[in-house]
Parts: sequence; C-alpha cells; structure tokens
Amino acid sequence: MPVRHIRGISLRQLTACAVFALAIAGMMMLPTLSSDHETWLPGPQAAHAATAPQEPFDYAILKGKARTLAQQPYIDHKADIPKAVKDMTWDQYQSIHFNNDHALWRKKDSRFRGTLFHLGLYFTQPVAFYELNNGLAKRIDYDPGLFKYGKSHIDPEKLPADLGFAGFRLQFKPDWVRDVVAFLGASYFRAVGKEMQYGLSARGLAVDTALPRPEEFPMFTAFWMEQPKPGSNTATVYALLDSPSITGAYRFDITPGDTLTMRVDAALYPRKAIERLGIAPLTSMFMVGENDRRMGYDWRPEIHDSDGLAMHTGSGEWIWRPLNNPRTLRFNAYTDENPKAFGLLQRDQNFDHYQDDGVYYDKRPGLWVMPRGNWGKGSVQLVEIPTLDETFDNIVAFWSPDKPIEPGQELLYSYDLFWGTAAHGPKQLAHVADTFTGLGGAVGKRRAHFSKRFVVDFTGGKLSRIGDDARVSASIITTAGTIEMTRIEPLHSRKGYRVRFDLVPPDTSENPINLRLFLKSGKQTLSETWVYQWTPPPADQRQLHNAGHLH
Repeated sequence: MPVRHIRGISLRQLTACAVFALAIAGMMMLPTLSSDHETWLPGPQAAHAATAPQEPFDYAILKGKARTLAQQPYIDHKADIPKAVKDMTWDQYQSIHFNNDHALWRKKDSRFRGTLFHLGLYFTQPVAFYELNNGLAKRIDYDPGLFKYGKSHIDPEKLPADLGFAGFRLQFKPDWVRDVVAFLGASYFRAVGKEMQYGLSARGLAVDTALPRPEEFPMFTAFWMEQPKPGSNTATVYALLDSPSITGAYRFDITPGDTLTMRVDAALYPRKAIERLGIAPLTSMFMVGENDRRMGYDWRPEIHDSDGLAMHTGSGEWIWRPLNNPRTLRFNAYTDENPKAFGLLQRDQNFDHYQDDGVYYDKRPGLWVMPRGNWGKGSVQLVEIPTLDETFDNIVAFWSPDKPIEPGQELLYSYDLFWGTAAHGPKQLAHVADTFTGLGGAVGKRRAHFSKRFVVDFTGGKLSRIGDDARVSASIITTAGTIEMTRIEPLHSRKGYRVRFDLVPPDTSENPINLRLFLKSGKQTLSETWVYQWTPPPADQRQLHNAGHLH
C-alpha cells in the first residue's frame, strides 16, 4: 500500500491535563520577547531592553543565533505587565486598534502595510519586533501613540514605555482594512485567500502532541519584518522560535492572491531528545458534519472549519480522510516516505449546508502543505479531540519524521503553504464530494442486527464521461467487521457515482475500525482513496429503531 500502515488509537488513558493542554494551551500561550544583546538570551530583562542601533541581519545570522541559543539552558519567558492589561475582557481587548497612520511602510512605495497587536487578554508576554531594510535591522519600540484604545478603559499614560507587542498582521494593496495574514500567540499564524475569511491556523512547530503529558508549545519570541521592494507582491518575515526542547530560525515569504502562498524555511536545533516532533502543524475545528452528527443539537446543519485531511503520498496515491468529532481522543498516523503534500481542507463550500451568515463556514480556507525536497520516512499524524463547542479547536495534523530527534542536530525543512478554497488533486481522478453516515439496514424491513451505513459520493475526473453501462466497481477494505449491502450507481445530479454499504461491527467491540474505498474500472483506478475511521458505539447503545408495523 502507498500508505504502508494506518493505525487508529483511541487514547482512553490520556490524562485530562494533556488533552486540555493540546486543545487550549496553544491558543492561550503567548509569544515572548527576545533580548537584542549579542548572546540573544531571551528572559524577563528583555522587555526592558533599550533601543538598539541598526545591526546587520540575514537568515544565516538568525540560524547562528538559534543554534547558539539551543546550546544554552532554556530561560522561561515571562514579563511583568500591568494588571489592567492582563485583566482586559474580550470586548475591551477588541476595542484596541493600531493607529494606521503609523503602519509600517505606509509612506513607502509598498503594496504592503504592517500593523502590530497590543498586549492584553490572553496575549500577555511581549514579542520583540525589528524593521529590516537593506540588511540592517532596527528595533521597533513600543509607543502608546501607535494605538487607539477605544473602550478598553486603558489609560495609555500609565503604561510602561517598554511594554512591548503581542503579534503582527499584514494588509495588501488596495485593501488597507482587512488582513491577509496575522501572527499571534505562541507560534500560531493564519492567512486568507480571495474570500478574505480567516479559518484554520498553522503553527511554526509542534512538540509532543497527543502524548500522555502536557504538550509543549514553542513560541516565536522575535520577528524581523523586511521592507518589501517597491511594487513587490511578496513580503518577507523572519522569526526566532524558542522552547524548553528546541529553538528555530524561520523565514516566511508571503504572497497574497486568490490563493495566498507562503514559502517557509525552517532550521531547527533541539536542546534535548523529542519523542514526537510535528513539522508544518495545522490546527482546525470540526464539530458537526454530514458524516458525524454526534453533537448535532445546533440549528445549523454543519459546523466546521475543515471537513477532511487530504494527502498526496510519496508513491503518488491521493487520499481523502473525512474528519470526525469522536467520543474519545483519536490519534492516527499515516506512514509515508517523501510525502508530496498534505493538508486540512474545507471542500464543502455550499452555504446551504451551513446556513451561517455570521462566521461563514462555507468561505473558510483550506491549507495545503507541499514539502520542498525529500523529507524521508515518517508519517502524517492526525489528532481528533472531542468538542462540545465550535470555539474549541479540536483537530491537529502535521508531519512527524521517523528519525530520532536528538540534541545537537540541525534539522532543515522547506515547504510551501497554500491558503484558499482552490481544489487540490489530479484532474484525471474523481474526488470525494460527500460522506454520509447513518443506521444500516434495508428500508421497509425489520433489522435483525446493528450496522452502520456509509454513503460516499465521487465526482470529477473521468466519471462524467463514463456511460451508465460502464463497469465501475468499488474496492472496499475493512480492518474489522463485515461489509454487506454494497451498492454502486451513477449519480446523475453530480455527474459522478455513489457508493453505499453497511458495516456490521464485530460482537461488542468498541475498537476503531479503518475503512478504505476507491472506484475502479477493470485495472484502471478512477478515484482518489477514501479512508475513514469509525468507532462502534457501546453494545447497549446499538439501537435498531425498528418500527412496530415491520415484521
């Protein structure tokens, strides 16, 4: 198999604190300030650093700083900021806006403008910012005049002169109001495509995700924002990453468009051995979908930022894995060698399927990761956490290398990120358009046993050119249970095909069951591969729902 091993593990023994740390702490933990003296040791004193003169800077210098930092003991990044700033409510924090009269590059011949986030609410650890021009970097000092404080009830005159910043965002000509990208919190960042709608997030790095202990969240402690060249459509930002286990130097080349693209270069320097390193991690939310209505008590039919994990394996197979909101935490690893691409996508872009005219889930961008060069052996890993609320990000996906991570190494990764709603996949193969699930059995007949119904719709590729008499078949594989009542037929409304089948789980087992399905005609593959993981309900919840008049 191109994906040589697929495993599904329900981590029932995962501690509550580890689950909480995975899903919440990453959004709540904050970026920190790095000092600008020669040794670049971040620490509490960094927030009080004096304005530095211009200093030479490039990516090679940044990598040297990160390597040196990794050879020194980790210093916790905590800063003492005023209580009024830390205790702001959400509405108070949202009322603080950067004064666009002071936006970076506003008076330059630039298609970009850069603005900064104020500290407050969850974002209480300062981050250092530098403006970079012609190879020289200069510290950007905090000034209350850079912000409009609105109804925050903050008196800027009482704030310290060295308060610092929380993060940044970029705007792109001619829209100087809406962001195209924002970096805020730990190593999190988001971007938009032509829909100008934020959705899922990316991170610089993940460390020990979904292990039976609290996850570690590396932080971008400093940014260097390079002045874009006149007329350029690309902005370049550098970042220093730090955590107890690892440091890193990052370069982001950001090009807005209908699909916003980012070229990411990362140089990583472990301080100690790391059990699970996550490269190009993605974070999203899936609460309710057409395939999983476990939490379907809301009036809206579907609630999710992403509906599936897509993978293009090193051997060339295209895979679609619908997301779930499971009863217990799930961890899956899809092993591969030199992956071509993977990503969390929002394929369903039909407003009627969401009926949400407030946050517009139908416009949420997907995020597609394309490695540059060979990444070797490893796995695309997927974590799904139970959630009762759409404000809780419960989906994580990343690449994890097989090679042990040891201190003293230099790990180099380059990849491209594509943010938007554009489709990804070969035109010659059909793709999964929908996945529906429900109770199995035949309509009008009394059910004698419990089964799960799966309905998978394929469209695109060569399906629209295949006649009704074509010999299209479905290859279905399950790791447990019995497949029955299989049916495949043309779906004329979508110029595709629909596959239906029931899965009868074994006995009273609640172990996850993995499924694989693709369309073929003879020896010719017609579609991408649909993979799914279903956990049978407890035996006492396997209701047959037989009507009284059935015999």
